[in-house]
Amino acid sequence: MKLTEMAYRRVVVKLGTSVLTSGSKRLDKAHMVELARQMACLMRAGIEVVLCTSGAIAAGREHLQYPELPDTMANKQLLAAVGQSQLILAWSQLFAIYGLHVGQLLLTRADLHDRERYLNARDTLNALLAHNIIPIINENDAVATNEIKVGDNDNLSARAALLCDADLLILLTDQKGLFDADPRKHPDAKLISQVVNIDDSLRLLAGGSISGLGTGGMATKLEAADIARRAGIEVVIASGHHPDVIHKAVSKEAVGTHFSAIENPLESRKQWLLAGPVTEGVLVLDAGAASAVTQQGRSLLSKGISAVKGEFERGATLQLVDESGKVLARGMTRYGADALVKIAGKHSDEIESVLGYDYGGAIVHRNDMVLL
Repeated sequence: MKLTEMAYRRVVVKLGTSVLTSGSKRLDKAHMVELARQMACLMRAGIEVVLCTSGAIAAGREHLQYPELPDTMANKQLLAAVGQSQLILAWSQLFAIYGLHVGQLLLTRADLHDRERYLNARDTLNALLAHNIIPIINENDAVATNEIKVGDNDNLSARAALLCDADLLILLTDQKGLFDADPRKHPDAKLISQVVNIDDSLRLLAGGSISGLGTGGMATKLEAADIARRAGIEVVIASGHHPDVIHKAVSKEAVGTHFSAIENPLESRKQWLLAGPVTEGVLVLDAGAASAVTQQGRSLLSKGISAVKGEFERGATLQLVDESGKVLARGMTRYGADALVKIAGKHSDEIESVLGYDYGGAIVHRNDMVLL
């Protein structure tokens, strides 16, 4: 199948450090130029490409000739600050071989948390793509703290895919995909070529309790796949060293593990809720409310709240959990924590008499909620 016949119009490619270094201590420029060639082929075929790249810290260590530094946050940020410029320079030079320009976007969770900054980042991505420029995204490790970090480039790439309304997310790693057991321990382990639903058994497999692959980051890749597919984006996890892997993934050839997109993707606001804000608190739902929210598509009412955890203001993004602690959804609250403590378990028509004001009967409206 020719690339020009592809159903995809916009693709996000995420490259892990192990792919960029080929397992060594330095950037493997020979392999990076091959990956650039594959992405350039997509661009020539009219398929827009967004690159989410790891490797800044590795590039920093290489450029500084592998200094012996204590393993502190400040030193990691030092390496990232030095390495990010080297990384973007390398990509700029490699894509220039194919007559392509690149533009750099350094993001943190704070950029995705705020709705206005989220939309500004989206506009920048779209502007670059409209001018045939490849956006190169990385976390802004030089300034990010644990409180504002997305934390890993798998999840960052999924959020980038939501930001730019991509059709396909390709996660390239040092693994061939998701296996039904650890292939290093079980020679008969089979590659899972197709995933339609991500359930607890699959999360257990990716998390390491069964396969051990979570050590290599397969758990975060599964999280990223789940975020993307909820927004109607297909996902492929594959080896970054498989011959012509990007072309094959876009051509829907059998390579790696393919995750089907959910047929009815979330609208833009709910995509933002899923992709951006960090949760600031927890609402525990009784059995009736849990059923109403998950099975009947209802909003969360005050009567169904059995406990309130955390300190947060009106408009914060919260986790909604059942009484066993299972996460059911995340959503934006219309009341702050202090108010919710007072009205939890009470009927909606009692809210005004208890608080002296009323923002409506729905504590988390279904339009401000994403089921998990």
